Amino acid sequence: MAQRSRKRRVASAAPADAPPAGALRQTRSERSAARDAEARAGLEPLLAGERPPAVTIAAIVALALAVANLALLAGGYRIKAGGSQTPGLVVFEVLLLAAAAGLWKGRYWAVLGFEALLGLTIVYASLSLVVASNLAAVGLCLGIAIPAGLLFYKLIRAMARIQMREHPRQT
Repeated sequence: MAQRSRKRRVASAAPADAPPAGALRQTRSERSAARDAEARAGLEPLLAGERPPAVTIAAIVALALAVANLALLAGGYRIKAGGSQTPGLVVFEVLLLAAAAGLWKGRYWAVLGFEALLGLTIVYASLSLVVASNLAAVGLCLGIAIPAGLLFYKLIRAMARIQMREHPRQT
């Protein structure tokens, strides 16, 4: 019993030379703001009509996926026997085509939305590794997750550059 109270006293007593807790938060906040400013200073704003390469690649990927889905639908491919999958596919097609058009125009909302789709794809492919029963399934999961992850990473910087163009800094 005496040992516990002694530990409690030692743990609760702050060293005399330690800064107050508010000062630590302020210091972290200042360091974070400095890192943000440094990262922003390293970015080059997009010129009028310029589109980062990662955004162009994302637009092509979105369009290719939309065309592939339509081709599979026209060819009669069905994922499951049973109910109609056409309504869900039509919604997904409209989403992909809107993303492809927005990405091609370099719109921030399109990059953000496509990154959300990529994020869901990465999570789904990664979780599918848990139930992969053979090397082909593992290869398929990794073949989806790794390129999607790389594109996701590249789109983050492109989003910042697009946002700089759409919302110039007020100085």
